[in-house]
Amino acid sequence: MLPKDILHLLFASFFLLMVVSGAAAQATTAPAQTPAAPRLDIYGFLMTDFGYDFRSNDPNWFDVNRPSKLPSFQNEFGRNGKTFVGVRQTRFGVKGSEPTPLGELKTQFEFDMFGVGPDAGQTTIRPRHYYAELGAFGVGQTHSPFMDIDIFPNILDYWGPNGMVFFRNVQVRWMPIRGDTRLTVALERPGSTQDPGILANRIEIQNVRARYPVPDLSGEFRYGWKGGYVKASGIVRKIKLDDLGTNSAINLDDSVLAWGADLSSNLKFGKDVLRLQYVYGDGIENYMNDAPVDVAAKPNFGNPARPVRGRALPMQSLVAFLDHGWTNKWTTSAGYSQLAISNTILQTPNAFHRGQYAIANLLYSPVEHVMYGVEGQWARRTNFADGFHANDYRIQFSFKYNFSAQIGGVK
Repeated sequence: MLPKDILHLLFASFFLLMVVSGAAAQATTAPAQTPAAPRLDIYGFLMTDFGYDFRSNDPNWFDVNRPSKLPSFQNEFGRNGKTFVGVRQTRFGVKGSEPTPLGELKTQFEFDMFGVGPDAGQTTIRPRHYYAELGAFGVGQTHSPFMDIDIFPNILDYWGPNGMVFFRNVQVRWMPIRGDTRLTVALERPGSTQDPGILANRIEIQNVRARYPVPDLSGEFRYGWKGGYVKASGIVRKIKLDDLGTNSAINLDDSVLAWGADLSSNLKFGKDVLRLQYVYGDGIENYMNDAPVDVAAKPNFGNPARPVRGRALPMQSLVAFLDHGWTNKWTTSAGYSQLAISNTILQTPNAFHRGQYAIANLLYSPVEHVMYGVEGQWARRTNFADGFHANDYRIQFSFKYNFSAQIGGVK
């Protein structure tokens, strides 16, 4: 792992490069048009999923294809074969727009019915976007600049490729360049998860708490043209581990630097779109679409006063999908994604090490705002050190009906 001072220098250079590149592109970037009158857009869709899982997964994630939610040992989630039905992808949103002397004021309120966290497995309201933007500044919850939503392929699975960056976070952002070519820098809500591994039952480890003295710093520069775009983004974060125990002989206070770099692109060929992404970093797992913990314990040999330290787990991932249009009504999306983590020797043998994900579908839109489709899905989980792996095979049928309406604005 690179020393901290070198990492800081690398990220300072990275963000400086984005700023310089963005400034060079700004002269050719068309300014955003301000609407002539206030406008309210109401949008969403009703979606029903009906499928069959030939193997098994965590019942709280019954209707999505997530490698990290596959069994970590034989029969962890029961015997193979189950039908799943749900409407949790159903979505509702409202976007507002109005002119001001400082530029266009944009607001967005959006939710779906896919329960997560304490509501995992439930059909309940889940906030997606609560966001406002005025001119070059934005605040609220929306996609992290480290994320590229345009990598998400035209598939039926709700969760999507496990190896893509996917995190909607609370943030304050600055956007000096907007449009298809854009530059964004943001301060984001910090957070992480830790894995004590085989030391979980030790009192000394149980007294360690994570703390975040500064927000996460993220940024993106995207250069677009008629045939697609290329985007470079990065993130850096600091995690403090505080030892709150009373054992004066041991001090597990620690500081962990986490960082990540992301290169992504869309390339368009007629009715086809090739979606590509590669991500590399340490301790950024909670920004990924399907990954477990960010920090794990590692041995600190030769130091009895601090026998254990925290390690930002290195990871790398890729996404490669092709959206193909057969006709104006028939389309197919197919591709592969993978995410791999470099585990520490203090993690349990059945800790998550590698996830793989592949999908192919056939979608049909008989009329505007209506879509039917069938999709074959595969996922694979590989454990860290016990030799166990689990495959999952699924077939999913979905029915989607969009709606939208505009109030005010330019007709």
